[in-house]
Amino acid sequence: MAEDFKALADPTRLRLLSLIASVPEGEVCACELNEPLDRSQATVSHHLSVLTKVGLITREQRGKWAWFQVAPERADFVRSILDQSAVPVS
Repeated sequence: MAEDFKALADPTRLRLLSLIASVPEGEVCACELNEPLDRSQATVSHHLSVLTKVGLITREQRGKWAWFQVAPERADFVRSILDQSAVPVS
């Protein structure tokens, strides 16, 4: 659990997780995350990698792009964290 909180201590990663969790379709292409975060593709990729490594999100490669969603087995934990942090989505 310490690794989860360490990953979420970064405001960009917390915002990123919030964006992924809030997508009505349940998954989002990495290509759609740069603009809302106002970060470079390399920076977003780094943060996505950290969240994937600790198991908070899953990654599926589809051609050129990677798609991300909250890991189903971690959905309750993610929801509880995001509810408590009140991270703005927009």
